Amino acid sequence: MDDSTQTWVVIAAVVVVVLVLLVVLLRGRRAKAAVARREEARVLREKAEADRIEVQEREAAAARADAEARLAQAEADERAAEAARLQAEARERTEKAQEARAEVDERLRRADELDPDGARAGRHGAPDAVPAAGDPRDGAHGDHVATDRHDATGDHLAADRHDATGDRRDVV
Repeated sequence: MDDSTQTWVVIAAVVVVVLVLLVVLLRGRRAKAAVARREEARVLREKAEADRIEVQEREAAAARADAEARLAQAEADERAAEAARLQAEARERTEKAQEARAEVDERLRRADELDPDGARAGRHGAPDAVPAAGDPRDGAHGDHVATDRHDATGDHLAADRHDATGDRRDVV
């Protein structure tokens, strides 16, 4: 072979060796890059797992807070319903007491109309007419009239009266 052919063969061999070295180096870099990417992915997965646990804890805390809020709302609704029930009961008792008061007042008015001696005492112990001196109703003979009384709920209590002989009689 002549010199030029040998030169070309040497050049070709050097080129092939350089190409083989380049391929080997590139594969090595790619392998290192793949290892680095795998390591980075592993670190990201670990961080994501830690974050996932933290997020689950936050979700659980949010769910507990929501449950507590619903419970508090239910208790508030229950208290509001009880307050409304008590208000309705109070209104009903007030109406009944007013009806009872009206009935008592009507009976007293009717009794005053029927009394042959005239009206002795109006409502709340105020006399309708002033008795004349010496009249058995003038209080000189032990005639005593108590005022109307009511208990704490507004219900009417029996008033006591003493007649001219001093005997006590209950009047409703």
